[in-house]
Amino acid sequence: KDLPVHLYQINTKFRDEARPRFGLMRGREFLMKDAYSFHANEEDLIREFNLMEETYKRVYTRLGLEFRVVAADSGAIGGSGSKEFHVLANSGEDTIVVCPDCEYGANIEASVRKARTFTPWYENTNTPQKMEKVLTQGLTTIEDVANFLAISKAQTIKAVIKKAIYENSQELVVFFVRGDDELEETKACNSIAALELIDANEDEIVEAGIVAGYCGPFGLKEGIKFVVDAELKDEAGLACGANEVDYHIINSDLASLKDVNYFDLIAVQEGDLCSCCGGKLEYTKGIEAGHIFQLGTKYSSAMNANFLDSNGKAQAFVMGCYGIGVSRLVAAVIEQNHDEKGCIWTKETAPFTVDIIVSNSKKEEEAQAGENIYNELKQAGVEVILDDRINARFGFKMGDFELIGFPYAVVIGKKLADGFVELVDRKTLEKTDIKIEDITAKILELIK
Repeated sequence: KDLPVHLYQINTKFRDEARPRFGLMRGREFLMKDAYSFHANEEDLIREFNLMEETYKRVYTRLGLEFRVVAADSGAIGGSGSKEFHVLANSGEDTIVVCPDCEYGANIEASVRKARTFTPWYENTNTPQKMEKVLTQGLTTIEDVANFLAISKAQTIKAVIKKAIYENSQELVVFFVRGDDELEETKACNSIAALELIDANEDEIVEAGIVAGYCGPFGLKEGIKFVVDAELKDEAGLACGANEVDYHIINSDLASLKDVNYFDLIAVQEGDLCSCCGGKLEYTKGIEAGHIFQLGTKYSSAMNANFLDSNGKAQAFVMGCYGIGVSRLVAAVIEQNHDEKGCIWTKETAPFTVDIIVSNSKKEEEAQAGENIYNELKQAGVEVILDDRINARFGFKMGDFELIGFPYAVVIGKKLADGFVELVDRKTLEKTDIKIEDITAKILELIK
């Protein structure tokens, strides 16, 4: 009767980060908003998951950030589906695939494209073509084989040999993709439920009975695990290794292969077509600042965390998981908003909205004007700081304003004698003379 239940905390977390880097972006200690929801069924989980997606969107929008919600790989946490929230920035560590014509976005580890299709080159000829082995002496690269056979690289099959690491074992695995595609290693790892993939060395390849440079899916030594990219299913007319030195197979027919593990293995490239609208996909860089998961019963079943349903029967909680990296988000704001002078905080994230700079605090009239404006803005509910340091020169105070990145500065200086102060916009560095009696109203207008 109590379900759904949603519990959260905002607290310090720690991870054994092998290579702490990027300042606050990836440290061993960080601040995190974690939440878990518990539901009676999958339908209610999806409702909450969608609600949390909209909630997170509102958070990032209020913070004044340019962001993208993308489909993501669930990684070690697992579950049936997850989405990441990326702050777009050139310094981002994640490659995001986006479509400029629709809302599609995905981390490259989970990105998909509209399947590419090719007509076998021989379909327009009257002579039926058969699979056959041809001599390709010394030709071990896709480019060399394609040039020799006078076909495109898209008409070949590439073999990528990796060593798969499992919890208590390891083995060599061959991944087959189209010749002009690249293997996406996270997808490849997921296809065989491995912990990670590492490069296999030459001795290991020879010992396994794999013929490097001439490896193909036909006649592969028995017992060698292999996975074929899903787009190649039932493809015909492609060239591939014959698993024999100096030989390749032409006019292959993958429909003749039995018991094949097909899986999406490829890294989506810029220019590939969007599976949603057909637009041309593009790369951008993003900083992951939030992640939401549909965990299902993965953890509740393992820990025997049950509730009694309406029929009095024990059922495992259906769970969701939601997180925002708070300290990482602080760094992400600056990565997206800065110039050569320093930070440019968004209005929602700025430590203070207005920096009142008294040019010469030793002059009583300037110091008093600064104090008056400070009190007026404070009473109006504006977060304001007064820089009335006596021993700091004006240039030093301006340098601090630009470095720290308060949205606005009010400079009280020589123009005070004429009844004016100077308003500086940190983002544009534009300076405007404002009558001293109008400055509070002007700032309130700007920050609304």
